Amino acid sequence: MKRFNIIAMLLLAVIWSGCSVSKDLSLPNVAPGLFRNAIQKDSSSVGDLPLKSFIKDLTVQNLIDTALLRNYDMQIALKNIDAAEVLFKQSKLGYLPELKLQVAASSSRPSDNSLNGLSLNQFTGSTHIEDYSANLGVFWEADIWGKIRNQKAGALASFLQTEEARKAVQTRLVANVAQGYYNLLMLDAQLEIAKKNLKLNDSTLRIINLQFDAGQVTSLAIQQAEAQQLNAAQLVPRIEQNVVLQENALSVLIGTMPQSINRSNRLAQMDIPEDLNVGFPSALLSRRPDIKSAELALNVANARVGVAKASLYPSLVITASGGVNSFKASNWFSMPASLFGLVSGGIMQPIFQRGQLKSNLELAKIDREKTVIQFRQSVINAVGEVSDELTKVEKLKTQYSIAEKRAQTLQQASKNASMLFKSGMANYLEVITAQGNLLQSELELTTIKTEQLNAVVGLYRSLGGGWN
Repeated sequence: MKRFNIIAMLLLAVIWSGCSVSKDLSLPNVAPGLFRNAIQKDSSSVGDLPLKSFIKDLTVQNLIDTALLRNYDMQIALKNIDAAEVLFKQSKLGYLPELKLQVAASSSRPSDNSLNGLSLNQFTGSTHIEDYSANLGVFWEADIWGKIRNQKAGALASFLQTEEARKAVQTRLVANVAQGYYNLLMLDAQLEIAKKNLKLNDSTLRIINLQFDAGQVTSLAIQQAEAQQLNAAQLVPRIEQNVVLQENALSVLIGTMPQSINRSNRLAQMDIPEDLNVGFPSALLSRRPDIKSAELALNVANARVGVAKASLYPSLVITASGGVNSFKASNWFSMPASLFGLVSGGIMQPIFQRGQLKSNLELAKIDREKTVIQFRQSVINAVGEVSDELTKVEKLKTQYSIAEKRAQTLQQASKNASMLFKSGMANYLEVITAQGNLLQSELELTTIKTEQLNAVVGLYRSLGGGWN
């Protein structure tokens, strides 16, 4: 009868193991139909492109490859994945029973005047008693209400979250390396412009000095020209400083000591992609690592609610142990006399802890609701980032077109001012003003070109590109 009862309890455990006492929340649909300022063509998106199909410059590719291998944030992210994988493998063992081996030996000597001592001497003729045992014990909790299954599901979601966190680190790292390189090209171009302008100012100052010697201009003209020259000269070391700082920052990103960064191209040679289709916002849910991580966070929250709710219900525990036991070491392994066995099953229901368990359940539900809100926020932030980068790409294109025309006009104006100044038909102020305007327009043109390149990379990152 006892064996029948235990078998019946095991059968019930198997039948109930598929039961679930909690209902999972599903993801809310918060993505809009289209991005703001986007001209929709089809569902294709530059975010789907592999990294080396989008960024084709070999120097940038090599820098990114080095960063992915040596950047310390990436290395930490990979170690987090390893740790999460260990926890996930551990959670898969939850269905297995606990098996423990115990080997024990003891010797005790009761007092001769105690009841135990008198009884021991009377029945065994000895003043001490020995006990030797070796046994295997099994402890198994049936997963009736899905608690172990939810723990496993939560561990899996946490493991996948670390993978998405690695992807998020990679997408940002790729964008930062590319943008850092483009900024370096911009500084190179600005340094070249500043040095060229400095030579132009030197030429102008020499002419003004000759005119001063001839009595055609006053000392004020020389002072104005020297101030303009010093302003251009001051710009050179400032840009050189920024070049070193940018190289150092880029070196840190790629995980190396601060060093010079090789450049194979110039800023003027970098092309701005024209066809930048962004697809539909709904695709972000499966492409952006941060949104995917927020989705997995909801899976973790659902699992925790399931575990908390299952803790309120009775748990079925099966225990068994067996081995050998003897009062004499010589008879320890005497078979079958030394064999013993024990099997038991029980149902445990928390009583006094029920209030605490209910509080844990409510807290788990609140955390799950917070996770849903965070998921909504991550989607809105992602769509906002894409819309921002789209606006930058569109408006910077217009700005560059205007700035380019302005620079061309000022280049011609500077040439004309120099020619008129040499022929005595323009004064030194007109020359200095034209040269100063030309310097600022050319510097601004390089800045806008770099902002265009950075905006394109930013759009690629915001669409979830860079980790594949």
